[in-house]
Amino acid sequence: MLIGEYIHTIDEKNRVSMPAKFRKELGKKIIITPGLEQCLFIFTVKEWEKVSMKLSDTKNDLSFLKADQRNFNRYMFGRAAEVEIDSIGRILIPDFLKDRIGLKNSAAVIGVGDRVEVWNDKVWSQNQVAVEKQAAGLAEKLAN
Repeated sequence: MLIGEYIHTIDEKNRVSMPAKFRKELGKKIIITPGLEQCLFIFTVKEWEKVSMKLSDTKNDLSFLKADQRNFNRYMFGRAAEVEIDSIGRILIPDFLKDRIGLKNSAAVIGVGDRVEVWNDKVWSQNQVAVEKQAAGLAEKLAN
């Protein structure tokens, strides 16, 4: 399971190290795509296949007729990139994804169970402060 919070520097070539605890589970190739709430999502190839199946709505062969589904699929698939983890555990974040979330010198790399999220570390800190204030209410909503 991918869990934990790590702050890593971004080198001059836009590479960031994946935490050692994540590397074995992620494998050599990963999919990185725009996420939600100003982050990037990283999936294993196997998990990406599951996400792709759900997004494609295989139960409904005409899912492309739904505007919301078309737009969200464009968002997720259109800017997704297959990336290799190098021999020392780094990934190259494509410029268009790096710029999208304002990554500069460091990133928060967060394990969220079935995926990894990459955040601008300052935005991550702000997000956590806001979520912490709502944690009890969120737990209550999820319990219902």
